[in-house]
Amino acid sequence: MSSRFDENMSQAIAVEKVSKKFVLGALQRDTMLRERLISMLSAPFRRRSALNVLWALRDVSFRVDAGEVVGIIGRNGAGKSTLLKVLSKITYPTSGEVHVSGRIASLLEVGTGFHEELTGRENIYLNGSILGMKHGEVAAKLDSMVEFAGVAQFLDTPIKRYSTGMRLRLGFAVAAHLDPDVLIVDEVLAVGDAGFQRKCLNAMDGLRSGGRTVLFVSHNMAAVENLCSRCIWIDAGKVVMDGAPREVIEAYMNTFANAREAMADLRSVKDRRGSGEIRYTGVEYLNTAGEPLQVVRSGDSLIIRFHYHASKPIPFPSFGFRLYTEFGTLVTDTSTWHHAIDIPLVPPGDGYVDLHIDFLNLLPARYYFSLWITGTASPVHDNIEYCAQLEVELSNVYSSGRMLDSRSGIVFFPQRWKVNEAVLADASGKTEET
Repeated sequence: MSSRFDENMSQAIAVEKVSKKFVLGALQRDTMLRERLISMLSAPFRRRSALNVLWALRDVSFRVDAGEVVGIIGRNGAGKSTLLKVLSKITYPTSGEVHVSGRIASLLEVGTGFHEELTGRENIYLNGSILGMKHGEVAAKLDSMVEFAGVAQFLDTPIKRYSTGMRLRLGFAVAAHLDPDVLIVDEVLAVGDAGFQRKCLNAMDGLRSGGRTVLFVSHNMAAVENLCSRCIWIDAGKVVMDGAPREVIEAYMNTFANAREAMADLRSVKDRRGSGEIRYTGVEYLNTAGEPLQVVRSGDSLIIRFHYHASKPIPFPSFGFRLYTEFGTLVTDTSTWHHAIDIPLVPPGDGYVDLHIDFLNLLPARYYFSLWITGTASPVHDNIEYCAQLEVELSNVYSSGRMLDSRSGIVFFPQRWKVNEAVLADASGKTEET
């Protein structure tokens, strides 16, 4: 390791020109010996195109001081998770150098580091041992971890029988309670209810107050801005911007600013994941007569039409979306599944599903759709983030002549106020006397 990493003892993390290459289709180290021999013998006869090489990271450099909480943002596939795996030594860089000072705890995927056949209790001690903690140290924190995770009833049940939510809760509880010098967390807020998410944020805030270093990957821009003292934006494996959270987040979100115009035709979107057997192709905003809307206002009735194309018959698909504010706060996550709408089969070809909104109770602001289609044969057919923009304009929703704007929050509610007539009369009388 280069001595230049030792020049600043306050640094918790030093990343110097790190690149990571993946050869698509290449056999991994744990491939069976027979397959590796076949691969080596056939290698001279294979033509390897440059397109088979994926650079997940390219010349990434940054420093993180002890006690900093740094948010890492970017689209899916930008290289965020690969960077965290390199820092956690789950994988190693193709080139460049990484130095992390002190004890590292990582929560990169649900249940990372758990042994399927061991119980929750046994896994807690196993993780503590891996981090270099003594049996007594782990025992002293056991009750706190179990209470945080809410898995007391299942503590002596094998982890393989835990639900996804239970795994996540226990994984975060272990990672946050074992006194790490550096905590690395990837999308911990993507799973779990609101109560658990608050616990996670409070725990990370507590680590920050205690001088611990936290790297936090999230699509929740509001959480990044509130929790982090610094933000790094990664795109295509490179650091695009590194600075104050609000400035970096605004620059990142501005890249989606033309989503309504440029991405109305979603067929051209390449940054998406899923089987591709059925995909969204466009989004339209219509009035109740089915005519295109040029302006969407608070309180409007409207139809949002989601166009799709299926390349084959798709059994029981579920069409859904997440709606976010321009700073990444989740407004709603809904789907045909939530409404118990079972679609037995979608035939090949083009089609659409309509979402009817009787009263749009969003306050004026810019919002973004992330769209997904799931099914029984494939967990995810299509998933695209921030692909369509919804601009909600001012409206006289209460017929008072006084417009509501974004300073009033995210949503408003149909409502009526009534003031006691005696109070009004009393106020009127006093006014006349003055």
